[in-house]
Amino acid sequence: MPGLISSLYVQAGAINAFEQAIAVTSANVSNASTPGYASQTQTLVAVPEDIGQGATGGVEAGPVVSSRDHYADQAVWNQQTALGGSTQSVDSLTSLQSLFNVTGTSGISTALSSLYQSFSAWGQTPSDSTAQQAVLTAAGNLATAFQQTASGLASAATTAQAQLQQTVNQVNTLVGQLQQLNTLAMGSNGNDSGLDAQINSAIENLSQYIPVSATEQPDGTYTVMLDGQTPLVIGSQQFPLSFDMYQPADATNTDAPPLAQVIDANGTDITSDITGGQLGALLNFRNTVLPSYIGDGTQAGSLNTMAQQFADTVNGILTSGNISDASADGTTPAVPGVPLFTYDTTNATNVAASLAVSSTITPGQLAAIDPGPPEVSNGIPLALTQLENPESSADEINGESYTAAFGDMATQAGNLLNDATEDQQVAQSALTQAQNLQQQQSGVDLDQQAVTLVQYQSSYEANAEMITVLNQLMQDTINILEPGTT
Repeated sequence: MPGLISSLYVQAGAINAFEQAIAVTSANVSNASTPGYASQTQTLVAVPEDIGQGATGGVEAGPVVSSRDHYADQAVWNQQTALGGSTQSVDSLTSLQSLFNVTGTSGISTALSSLYQSFSAWGQTPSDSTAQQAVLTAAGNLATAFQQTASGLASAATTAQAQLQQTVNQVNTLVGQLQQLNTLAMGSNGNDSGLDAQINSAIENLSQYIPVSATEQPDGTYTVMLDGQTPLVIGSQQFPLSFDMYQPADATNTDAPPLAQVIDANGTDITSDITGGQLGALLNFRNTVLPSYIGDGTQAGSLNTMAQQFADTVNGILTSGNISDASADGTTPAVPGVPLFTYDTTNATNVAASLAVSSTITPGQLAAIDPGPPEVSNGIPLALTQLENPESSADEINGESYTAAFGDMATQAGNLLNDATEDQQVAQSALTQAQNLQQQQSGVDLDQQAVTLVQYQSSYEANAEMITVLNQLMQDTINILEPGTT
């Protein structure tokens, strides 16, 4: 009898172990498509057998082991960060490139060409009012083109600022979710695979916005850091980020567009630490790319510099000439030329946006006479026409023509977009590879799980049959030993 009872105990323990193994395998199959889920394995532990000491032997359920590979997870997060950053850069730079069109029928490049043509036509008939009016019209079109480009850049800055705030809010929302999940994990003894999947899915979602690193703790919680330096969540404590606009301490253009900054929970500016992800791309676009065109507290920006130098050069040439000569008897002096363009002289970052044709100038006030010596009746229009292909450094900007300078701006925008597009393609490929490796390491192989499930079910059924046999033997033995039976 003791032997039969021991055998029943062994078989019952085995059934319990296989039942748990079947449950774990079934959970793997059910969660095969669950984001962040890592397959689990129910370990089986041999029970020592020592009849003399009452150790019956057999098998029992051991700990459930996760297949999660944190190195594979981190690789996915890193590539997710790279893809998030490059995708955001492509979106931002696509809108920027459209502002620097050098091949279409509108924009600064086309307006410059039209103005040069009007200078040339005016030079052929310097006293013709129609030619003079054409100059004023072309100059107005150029000023409008500068204004529209500046307005487009300002709009891009406003959009980027709104996206930055939204991204910081999204980061804080995801970190808040992680804080709540960590709190739940602290009460689950670290054995909840579903909760672990939610945590890792949230971290992966977070990684598209910022570079993250995460370390699993013994209690099942995760410590999540921004770029390995700034804590975002530790246990049940969240460390939110904040967003603000500011002027640099060394700003000389106090009315310039402000820069963006991200501040950690301790009030420290961590903007320079965020170089990846959607947030990093937005910061780079808002604080580096756009200021190179529209300026900031420490620079005027290439568009404003070009607008100011072109206006000053044209105005300088016109005011060096005369509208009319002095009278022969000297009683009437020569009438000097007047400036063509005006702009905001108080704010270096507002030149392009404020560039305009003087509201007081009339066609007849365009000075055509170069007083020389020798005097040239159409010398001023000829000098203005020469700006298209300058021969003097005084007529150039950074050693090249104004048309070429604008072309450089367009090239810069185009190159940045091309680089971002290439980075996006590389990041997408690298992410796919990282996800494939992660799937190999931690994913659920349905074919393998099916084989495992059949094995456990067969073992379960075999032990159940054994219990039936042992139970029948025990009943027969009891009947044999029962008093009064024959």
